[in-house]
Amino acid sequence: METTQSADGTVLAFDREGDGPALVLVVGAFCDRSIPETLATMLAPRFTVLRYDRRGRGSSGDTAPYAVEREIEDLEAVVAAAGGSAFVFGHSSGAALALEAVIAGLPATRLVVYEPPYIVEGTRARPARLAERVSQLLVADERSEAAELFLLEGPEAPPEVVTMMQGAPLWSRFEALAHTLPYDLAIVGDQRVPAERLATVDVPTLVLSGAESPRWAREAVDAVASAVPDSEHLVLEGESHNAADDVLAPVLTSFFLG
Repeated sequence: METTQSADGTVLAFDREGDGPALVLVVGAFCDRSIPETLATMLAPRFTVLRYDRRGRGSSGDTAPYAVEREIEDLEAVVAAAGGSAFVFGHSSGAALALEAVIAGLPATRLVVYEPPYIVEGTRARPARLAERVSQLLVADERSEAAELFLLEGPEAPPEVVTMMQGAPLWSRFEALAHTLPYDLAIVGDQRVPAERLATVDVPTLVLSGAESPRWAREAVDAVASAVPDSEHLVLEGESHNAADDVLAPVLTSFFLG
């Protein structure tokens, strides 16, 4: 483990492995830097891969008050630790964070985003006051209930799937990271596709979706790809919101090095 420091003094933990051009992995909700370990190992023969704990997760600090701008500064600090510029891959809310960071001037040379969780009007209802309600549960120390609410109304996970997850070992990780859910929700705001801001993305971008993901998620990816000027859109057959690492790794390698 290595550490770097964000602009507000927050200590950020990250792992670095491999050899080649720098590639920073940005995780989504309920994830810390351990989650993309297998993907990083697959990419390490061609890249120097940095996977970091976003603030409030794992071994990273969590200086208050939270603001999306602070998370953008965190990513900038990790890219600086990578050598000053890097390829960037973001998944889910991490994809939305990566997009916002590039819009703010992050020195990314190429960008890949996988299903940033926006919602196109008419494809599904946007959850009402979800960040506020999740935060209220967290203030009451009802971490499990906060995680459940987020899953049911954020990605619209089926209730039976959430029940199954609650009985699995991974639920303890969800509870442990529940306090960061308001951060993920802040990054996507009202979940409308920020088309005007996306039109200012000025690096080559690959926008990915899974063919088995819900229609609302796939339409949101379509809208992102349409809004980003220099972008490609690729649908991964047989994959959903969490694509298999052995499918994802060659796609990332081809785009970043191609």
